[in-house]
Amino acid sequence: MAVKWFCLGLILLFLCRKTETRLSVREKQNNEVSSSHRDLTPEFKEKYFKQILDHFNFISLGNGTFDQRYLITDQYWKKGYGPIFFYTGNEGDIWDFALNSGFITELAEVQRALVIFAEHRYYGKSLPFGKDSFNIPQVGQLTVEQALADYAVMITQLKEELGAQSCPVIVFGGSYGGMLSVYMRIRYPNIVTGALAASAPILSTAGLGESKQFFQDVTADFEKVSPACRDAVKGAFQKLNTLAQQKDYRRIQSAFSLCKTPSTSKDIKQLNGLLRNAFTMMAMLDYPYRTQFMSSLPAYPVKVACETMLNGTDLMSALRDTVGILYNSTGKLACFDLYTLYVECADPTGCGLGFNSYAWDYQACTEIEMCYESNNVTDMFPPMTFTEQQREQYCSKRWGVVSRPGWLKTQYWGNDLSTASNIIFSNGDLDPWANGGIRKSLSSSLIAINIPEGAHHLDLRGSNPADPESVIAARKMESEIIAQWVKTARKQSS
Repeated sequence: MAVKWFCLGLILLFLCRKTETRLSVREKQNNEVSSSHRDLTPEFKEKYFKQILDHFNFISLGNGTFDQRYLITDQYWKKGYGPIFFYTGNEGDIWDFALNSGFITELAEVQRALVIFAEHRYYGKSLPFGKDSFNIPQVGQLTVEQALADYAVMITQLKEELGAQSCPVIVFGGSYGGMLSVYMRIRYPNIVTGALAASAPILSTAGLGESKQFFQDVTADFEKVSPACRDAVKGAFQKLNTLAQQKDYRRIQSAFSLCKTPSTSKDIKQLNGLLRNAFTMMAMLDYPYRTQFMSSLPAYPVKVACETMLNGTDLMSALRDTVGILYNSTGKLACFDLYTLYVECADPTGCGLGFNSYAWDYQACTEIEMCYESNNVTDMFPPMTFTEQQREQYCSKRWGVVSRPGWLKTQYWGNDLSTASNIIFSNGDLDPWANGGIRKSLSSSLIAINIPEGAHHLDLRGSNPADPESVIAARKMESEIIAQWVKTARKQSS
């Protein structure tokens, strides 16, 4: 995913990391149109919170603690009165989310809010057992339940320390972080007044829906640009498959500029995964301006990809150059290393690289269900299955765990949310994760906001002159709803 979910750190070994900054007042943008928009970075302070290792077992680890990182800014806060905007960190370094969620701090300026971005346990620098965090059994403390309890404890204690006991709390999150925001409102309504869940696939990750849906929706993004683009990609994969069946590995290496000649079916599967992952990322991050979030991508990368695909001299080299938009944005890679750029894991949409990828892989093996597959019929990708049985075999071998299908649905209500309240579910039509989430309002306080021109949690990003009208309207609606939640919470507590 890529908070996801989904895939943070995908190409850190090869790309220079840059950060976005944020304009504090939207009015400053009215007469500013730039191809390379930058925001002014909020004045976040990086701090650490002494967090309980195991909230649910008083014997195994006692009251042992670890240092959980969080970012905080009170530059807009009306102390003791303004609301608290709390970002439920997801699968990556918390700075990556803070620097790519400018809407939260823009809204904080308007509503005089305190802003906190909390890092999820086992990600970034919040490693409960340091370098041993991903050993067995230490990794066993990585669960959704523990993460939610972390946030509940942190909010409660920080409110006390800051004299903010009467300040309503609104949680925000994108992708898996959006799922966590939904769960926080469901699990801790005594602490959380409302939640904005952007691009939160709470249905598909709970085992609800069609396994073919995700890659069908990735394909649809490219098809919308041009049906010929879809056909070209599909044809390129079919040509690759023919060469693989013929075991013409040297030609495959040459066509895709691979660092090493593939020699087994495993190598070909890895190549197919790497290629498919590039299209997934470009569909997710199909923003209307250049970004540095999870990767360095141009404005409208899906359109750029289709232009590249259709202007190539042949299908194979065109496919190579198209995925190079993601993997070789600097143009400095002499060749593609199959096993460095992409790691196969329990999430068919990609886990990223480094320690963060270990954490997400473990979560995909335990609570988060992502048995998505491509078939080359309803999508443009090669047939690649990932069944529940394959997931179980992989996870048993990798982590020594047996998955529990249906647990998220049982624990966090799945599609039976009618008794919940005060949750915004925002989704963009360009986002392949969108149809795994809530697309229709369920009640007057369970509100679905659909953004026709929106990619993965575009509404959480800071304002930009290139923003489509649909995301501007979505943010306006979100702002008004949140303001009403805060107003109502104050009345109820007075």
